[in-house]
Amino acid sequence: MPEAPPAHLRLTVDTGALTDNWRALDHLSGKAAAGAAVKANAYGVGAQSVVPALADAGCKSFFVAHWAEAAELLNYVPAAQISVLHGPLTTADANFARSTGVKPVINSLHQARLWQDTGGGICDLMIDTGINRLGLSPNEVSDRRIAELDVDILMSHLASGDEDNPFNHMQMDAFRSAAARVGYQRLSLANSAGIALGHEFTFDLTRPGLALYGGIPRQELDGIIKPVVGIDAAVLQTRMLSAGDTVGYNATFTAPHSMRVGVVSLGYADGYLRSWAGRGMLQYQSAALPVLGKVSMDMIVVDLTDAANCQEGDWLTVPYALPEAARKTGLSQYELLTILGQRFSR
Repeated sequence: MPEAPPAHLRLTVDTGALTDNWRALDHLSGKAAAGAAVKANAYGVGAQSVVPALADAGCKSFFVAHWAEAAELLNYVPAAQISVLHGPLTTADANFARSTGVKPVINSLHQARLWQDTGGGICDLMIDTGINRLGLSPNEVSDRRIAELDVDILMSHLASGDEDNPFNHMQMDAFRSAAARVGYQRLSLANSAGIALGHEFTFDLTRPGLALYGGIPRQELDGIIKPVVGIDAAVLQTRMLSAGDTVGYNATFTAPHSMRVGVVSLGYADGYLRSWAGRGMLQYQSAALPVLGKVSMDMIVVDLTDAANCQEGDWLTVPYALPEAARKTGLSQYELLTILGQRFSR
């Protein structure tokens, strides 16, 4: 069977900007080392390009959510540098961790018991300090099963690091209190936003995620973090509308006059959601091309009035600066990255 031709969608990853972002976050972490959250296929950017680039830049701690994600990372970095945040739920999880050397993050007394009953070994430990997701409650930290663990990284997670919220310091104090009752090698609290809160939050290891990929969770990072992701989409067809013609599902756009439009290979199946309708703007050379009508699963329609030379088969740039895209769509910067679909040529 012949190889399929290239997609009509392109996602480019600027690994130079990615590694610059990691180095900047590592510097902002002070005496702490910066790791990298690379879960969800490196926030949708692509673990196969992100992880080797970060490893070459000097990153030595990588965090994923699922065991299958850890299995993929074994192709790029040593097992001991990989931590699985969801921890072991089954004997199979524990056996995989032990046979590969990947570290489970222990989140509960049940997981602690499972890990020890299947042979134990080096692990990480999550303490919940107020976000009430995964992690031991502070009153469980002194349990005998926790004292028996061989903990490398003792960690917690900030709930409001992107805000100037007194809860940040309350969590930091709770984390310090819990750390006084647990054996560990390293402490880790700060995500991307937490790094920007200052060195009192960075401890021994930070776990940036969003900012690695061009997200700016706090104003302090503006001007420091570079965009990483670029998107281009091909024009599938051009057509002329007459005054009164409508575009797309439910006819939400009506042409006020005769106008030329382009049908573009990009839709909500690719992560370009309907929240872009009436707000989205693509680019052709120096021309801005408004999105008309609703976003379809595989297509959008743009106004080509200011792009007389744009033809079928030409490529349009999809502006995707994360803070601005979040303001326009109401989506979080995290969502804008992780919803990117699988149909892009990368």
